[in-house]
Amino acid sequence: MFEQIKHNMETIAGVAIYPILSLLIFFFFFVGLGFWVFFYKKEKIKELSEIPLNDTIKVE
Repeated sequence: MFEQIKHNMETIAGVAIYPILSLLIFFFFFVGLGFWVFFYKKEKIKELSEIPLNDTIKVE
């Protein structure tokens, strides 16, 4: 079965762009996620981490 898929993929023109495109999407998503986590407000992280310990519900 793998041989059929491999043969079909080899015959499609321009198929080599898909793995490169997938890698770029994966890379930029996780780099962006890393920047978002790194620059997220520390006060907000502390507030969110204490939610399970609070008995009152704070609505903003």
